[in-house]
Amino acid sequence: MGSGSLASKEEEKKSRRNKRVVDESAPLIPKVQESDGAGFNEFNGASFSGAVFNLSTTIIGAGIMGLPACVKKLGMVPGLIAIILAAFMTEKSIDFMIRISRAGNLSSYGILMGDAFGKYGKALVQICVVVNNIGMLIIYMIIIGDVISGTSSGGTHHSGVLEGWFGVHWWTGRTFVLLFATLVVFAPLVCFRRIDSLKFTSALSVGLAVVFLVIAVGISIFKIIIGGIGMPRLFPIITDVASFFELFTVVPVLVNAYICHYNVHSIDNELEDPAQMHGVVRTSLVLCASVYLLTSFFGFLLFGEGTLDDVLANFDTDLGIPFGSVLNDAVRFSYAAHLVLVFPVVFYAMRVNLDGLIFSSSRPLSQDNIRFATMTASLIGAIFLGANFIPSIWDIFQFTGATAAACVGFIFPASIALRDRHNIATKTDKFVSVFMIVLAVLSNAVAIYSDAYALIKKNKTYS
Repeated sequence: MGSGSLASKEEEKKSRRNKRVVDESAPLIPKVQESDGAGFNEFNGASFSGAVFNLSTTIIGAGIMGLPACVKKLGMVPGLIAIILAAFMTEKSIDFMIRISRAGNLSSYGILMGDAFGKYGKALVQICVVVNNIGMLIIYMIIIGDVISGTSSGGTHHSGVLEGWFGVHWWTGRTFVLLFATLVVFAPLVCFRRIDSLKFTSALSVGLAVVFLVIAVGISIFKIIIGGIGMPRLFPIITDVASFFELFTVVPVLVNAYICHYNVHSIDNELEDPAQMHGVVRTSLVLCASVYLLTSFFGFLLFGEGTLDDVLANFDTDLGIPFGSVLNDAVRFSYAAHLVLVFPVVFYAMRVNLDGLIFSSSRPLSQDNIRFATMTASLIGAIFLGANFIPSIWDIFQFTGATAAACVGFIFPASIALRDRHNIATKTDKFVSVFMIVLAVLSNAVAIYSDAYALIKKNKTYS
């Protein structure tokens, strides 16, 4: 084979990749045209490591903070098994999306749903991504508020870092802290218009999550050595039907923990070698599942039955070890910083989907500065208000996880595989798809029922 043939194939590969990226009809990818300038033309494709960091950052968000509480509800053994099973189901659902997208030359989640179910399917996935991501970003802000200014959602006030250092002042209060973070930190980070531009912040965010994990594991191991930790509860406590149904409330949290499907196409479209995408997904899921398992195991081991819905809020107590207060602050700050860097990755997909839903016939968002700024400011404002008026991350986990996240992560990919417009799904694929849909619908329906029952019972108690 001659060098001319190799050069020709290389040019064809680059041309094909650029064509996929600039597809203006794709709502989940950046809408870029050649007129965007030479800066884009110099972009030769994202690396494997950059793609892994971006996908891992999409996955490891606020869900990690709720997983120790899931293990508390299920018990150590079923809780850890559930985290592993959720990872396998996520890998399978993304595999459906990638294989069918390859077969149909489809460049976004929205187009994939539109190919299977028409314009209403495309609109539905866009709505679900927007709802899910707004909920997740509100959770990020709530956690950051919990860390910096404290929380009282568990019935007992847990001081934030600023309260612990300086006491209660107007500038250590939740509203001011979140306003400052929104204007000074989040606003600049959400102004990037291509997801690969976030690969360095994504790499740093994964590193910060590992810092959080290493410190938490180190604290737990030290306490085990000095005899400060007892035997954890291995299985759930079931006393009646209501307590059994309550176990299903962990399902929305598990679903939320692995949701990354809305960024799969964006990352795939920018990847230098699209054939690496399956490896990117598996590597990211192994990395994230490992972090989840270790965090859940040692988090529940460390705090036991006192594990809060947001385990970061637990790190305000005396751990009974040397430099305990310093380690507490390090744990909270490292993960708060991680969430700050995850924020723009999740925001990216939400903004592009909302733009595709509302302004589907308008020129690309990247070329309309006024629309870009207006949409960004409006979404940031809505998230800020939600974080100030919603008291607990568990409330949003239940709402988004049982509805939009379940659809985006499992129900839609499985439905696309069953539809199988390109005749590539095997019998095993269809069996797994039916199992995935039934499990997602039933478990989340029971979770919603259990939450509603608990809320009604609670209201009756107070009345």
